Amino acid sequence: MITLIKLGGTLLDAAESRKRLAHEIAQAFETGLQAIVVHGGGKQMTRFLAERGIQSHFVNGLRVTTPEVLDAVLKILAGSVNQELVGAFLAAGARPVGLSGMDALITEARQMNPDLGSVGQPVQSNTALPKLLIEHGYLPVVACVAGDREGRFYNVNADQMAASIAGAFPAQRLIFLTDVEGVRGAENQTLPSITTAECADLIARGVATGGMQAKLDAACGALRAGVREVVIAPGAQPGIIATLLSDKRVGTRLT
Repeated sequence: MITLIKLGGTLLDAAESRKRLAHEIAQAFETGLQAIVVHGGGKQMTRFLAERGIQSHFVNGLRVTTPEVLDAVLKILAGSVNQELVGAFLAAGARPVGLSGMDALITEARQMNPDLGSVGQPVQSNTALPKLLIEHGYLPVVACVAGDREGRFYNVNADQMAASIAGAFPAQRLIFLTDVEGVRGAENQTLPSITTAECADLIARGVATGGMQAKLDAACGALRAGVREVVIAPGAQPGIIATLLSDKRVGTRLT
């Protein structure tokens, strides 16, 4: 069964954590893990734009994507961030293939809202290419750039894209590796497990907001699509991949 691993945040920005996670995933791959990696790269994007005097604007956690921002998305997310991650996997002994959602239209998207510019909402994902690569021992590494059948590119939230691809398999497990310990409750405690109904309650009460709200929405969508289990876990914890694959309790499990 397929495991989808989503990477983002400082986990990608720092070379040390990028190399460590690549090594952990490559080790699991050698012992039989069938996986696909989906990544973001928002911190690198913000830094690249700032260096060029372009201010980043966000609406409900989504980056307003003007033509100049979209150009940066292609250069950074589908370019340098993707290839740096591919390089880390190669150094770890894996056989990675760098892709974006536009390749073979792995993820088809439509414009979410004209006010957001070229921000896309995943419509559907096609797993034929990732399956072919996985069957032949390769590790697909997919940047969160999607498109449509007219060749238009869209900047897509990496959590939404990961959930779309995971649901299309459907994957046995979807793992969100994050900068936090897991989902926090009203008392700021890390919740070991949570249901979709409890996710909705946390969002409605304003406990889960911003990036965590986006993750919970994406996670619930993946579960509805047939993914058996979603885990939101601390990517900074050494050995996190082996811990999760051994079914030890860490982070927050959604079922």
